[in-house]
Amino acid sequence: MVEISVVVPVYGCAGCLPELHRRLGAALESITDSYELVFVDDASPDGAWDVLAGLAAVDPRVRVFGLSRNFGQDAAITAGLTKGRGRFTVVMDCDLQESPEDIPRLYARAGEGFDVVRTIRTGRGHGRLRRLASRTYRRLMMEADPRTEYSNMSLLTREVVDAFLSLGDRDRELTLVLDWLGFRQSNVEIQFGERAHGKSAYTVRRLVRVALSGMFFRTTVLLRVVVFVGFLIGLAGAILAVYNVAYYFSSGQPRGYTSLIVLLLLLAGFIIVSVGVVGLYVGRIFEQVRLRPLFVISRQAGGEEADEPEVSPPAATPTR
Repeated sequence: MVEISVVVPVYGCAGCLPELHRRLGAALESITDSYELVFVDDASPDGAWDVLAGLAAVDPRVRVFGLSRNFGQDAAITAGLTKGRGRFTVVMDCDLQESPEDIPRLYARAGEGFDVVRTIRTGRGHGRLRRLASRTYRRLMMEADPRTEYSNMSLLTREVVDAFLSLGDRDRELTLVLDWLGFRQSNVEIQFGERAHGKSAYTVRRLVRVALSGMFFRTTVLLRVVVFVGFLIGLAGAILAVYNVAYYFSSGQPRGYTSLIVLLLLLAGFIIVSVGVVGLYVGRIFEQVRLRPLFVISRQAGGEEADEPEVSPPAATPTR
């Protein structure tokens, strides 16, 4: 076991890696000389593996693991956590928007007795539209403070890492999992910088998939939304019925069928959406019960472990 492991999922940021490696080394050496850097190449299309293998060849503290295909950021984070050996583990992105120089601050806060130290973005960071969508999503997730913009950069104790790896959920998002796990938590504000190289891999389609995964991790949030909307539609129908009865006794038979047709279309659309939501949950249950691994490690470099393929256990049991 080392004092600190830094787990970095890598996708689309090959140009950042040498600078990230240099800055991570400088930041960690100010704390301890017992550390390791665990990079997980999530089948990055820009030649990141070659860069990482080169770093591992010159720095014995670098351990690199390559996934057999693109499994997604949270699967790559999980893969890194299974390989990390640190008493404390820092999770961060590879694009240098989160500064490695903030790691000593997280480590110092953990020394005050906290099991999880999370970071909150300051500065503009993402565009206005994305921030609005993110805030709406967090309100839908019923978080206590939807204005808080957590970054992926977090410091976890070994106990928290083991608890994280014990979860068998296929649908997971780091910030939501940390919310669910609890433990003693604290926050540190960081300056969210500009991306140092390339562009974000999170297209609108990928963001929607991540949002759905987060919703399914909460298991019933979409169903609760459907029930709530159904209640509103039922309430609107009751109000309309009372209005029509009152209108009949005061002015005679109501004229026209436009409102009736609109109401029928609204109800039909709601029923279709409700069935679709239930179908999504059934599909996710089907994915879960097949017990397929969350990730497959096809190659690795650095460290002392054999270079052979490895798959995650279906129940995400901690392995090191």
